[in-house]
Amino acid sequence: MVNQLTALVRKQAAKYGNREAFSHKDYEHNQWVPTSWNRFSEQVSYIAQAMVLLGIREQENISTYTQNKPEGLIVDFAAFDNRAVVVPLYPTSSLDQIKYIIDEAEVRFLFVGGQVQYDNAIVALRECPTLEKLILFDPAIKRTADDHTSIYFDDLMEQGRLAGADVVAEVERRRNAGTPDDLATLIYTSGTTGEPKGVMLAHSNYDEAMRIHLQRLVTCSDSDVSLCFLPLTHVFERAWSYYCLTVGMRIAINVDPKDIQNTIREVRPTIMCSVPRFWEKVYSAIQDKLSKTKGMTRRLTERAFAIGRRRNVEYLRVGKRVPLWLECQYKFYDKFVFSKIRRAVGVENGNIFPTAGAPLSDTINEFLHICGINIVYGYGLSETTATVSCFDLTGYEFGTVGSLMPDIQVKLGENNEILVKGKTVMKGYYRKPEETARVFTEDGWFRTGDAGKINDEGALALTERLKDLFKTSNGKYIAPQALETRLGEDKYIDQVAVIGDQRKYVTAIIIPAFEALKEYAAQKHIQYRTLEDLVKNQKIHALISERIDALQKNFARFEQIKRFTLLPRAFSMEKGELTNTLKIRRSVINLLYKEEIEAMYA
Repeated sequence: MVNQLTALVRKQAAKYGNREAFSHKDYEHNQWVPTSWNRFSEQVSYIAQAMVLLGIREQENISTYTQNKPEGLIVDFAAFDNRAVVVPLYPTSSLDQIKYIIDEAEVRFLFVGGQVQYDNAIVALRECPTLEKLILFDPAIKRTADDHTSIYFDDLMEQGRLAGADVVAEVERRRNAGTPDDLATLIYTSGTTGEPKGVMLAHSNYDEAMRIHLQRLVTCSDSDVSLCFLPLTHVFERAWSYYCLTVGMRIAINVDPKDIQNTIREVRPTIMCSVPRFWEKVYSAIQDKLSKTKGMTRRLTERAFAIGRRRNVEYLRVGKRVPLWLECQYKFYDKFVFSKIRRAVGVENGNIFPTAGAPLSDTINEFLHICGINIVYGYGLSETTATVSCFDLTGYEFGTVGSLMPDIQVKLGENNEILVKGKTVMKGYYRKPEETARVFTEDGWFRTGDAGKINDEGALALTERLKDLFKTSNGKYIAPQALETRLGEDKYIDQVAVIGDQRKYVTAIIIPAFEALKEYAAQKHIQYRTLEDLVKNQKIHALISERIDALQKNFARFEQIKRFTLLPRAFSMEKGELTNTLKIRRSVINLLYKEEIEAMYA
């Protein structure tokens, strides 16, 4: 029996024919270019045949190093046809990061997205013993003078198209030889602590993920349009995209992450996966506009939110029938308030918006639901093929990450650590038997490293990331993520790193929201020449201090931030302060800002 993902594209091409499977933005001509299911299937076949010609072996690791592009999906499914294993690299990964993975996975063939990736990849080609060839997606990539081995993707496609009957037969043989235990992908964790680990996900893991999502997400159909925004390297977006293709919904591929605000307004998706960071920015922008309303408009919006909460949170959320009088009022306020908010964001056609990867503030989550933006908040890891739990259609509770997915088992271990068992749990870490043994209990439960609790209704709530948990010198335990999430609600605060391990009290490194801060400075006639001047200004410091005090008032005194430092630039992946999934690397921040931290304890 052919694996589900291996058979998927041909099966859907037979069903949908010339209907659009996905589209992408051609920036040169400023237009969206659709690809039909028939064309997608044809391209997969040609590249699968070309892979045989390249000498790619069954269960060999091949790698993609690219931003989101149609070619990435084509390579995935061509690899599955050949029983090859895809090792995706983040397009923002540094030379050292890609070399580590290429060497460990013994990659011979690297598919490269654009010029930035090529410039790193060509150095890796010289320095990584196993790497033999680069295949370049973008025909505009300028190759170095000494590069005599790389090939452009279009040329590889043509080679596959012209392949003989023996090659076609070999692809067919490999396809039919596939088993559920075959590895499909190696997803490398971003390594907030220590070196990255290759999560081994088999076809059986993905097959099960597709089955349980089809069972849970009953409102999704082939009439939906999903905007592919997160990097396809991220297990969340990768597994979700496979699910979209399984359902037959159209995927709009966002090629340029910086252009997401324009893209979402052009596509007007019904569905989009994102991390909480995206919705935090949306919330801040909406709150900023609302804060400037006055008089009748302000009273109208305040009444709208009261009615929205009543209908969407107190009735619909718990599955209760909305009274006619409330529904009529809601329709009025939806027309004049909520629909305008959704349209401004670009989500007025919204079905569901899956959100995971970091804590999402309950305040923001509830606010978005009040506005009619159906956030499906969930929890999962690379090691569990993404989703462990998520909000259901009704009955979900704020303060939780939803109910468990069908046939996923969860229990709490030592220190309330969340333990998971099920068919979506990984096979282990690639070539790291000791690390693998460490994350599994003797009876086969996967240790997530996250602490949580399960309420009476069976919903899962996260309490802290055990690796992030620290203890002050007074012996008090601090969960920094809770405080960072709370402060992230503020319009003047962009990023936060809470400090305090083995210290007398809690401090924080804070990156302000610079545009909001500049606007405030203009209103208060605060003079400055540079951002360094601005963050050192006493009036700015007093503003942030006041905001922090208001936000943390419900935290215990020992948990509250006593001092903070404002930085004039954002944390970045390039400096190693953030992982590729935008999580804070605390060890790096502690090292880079040692002087600033010590000054807060002087």
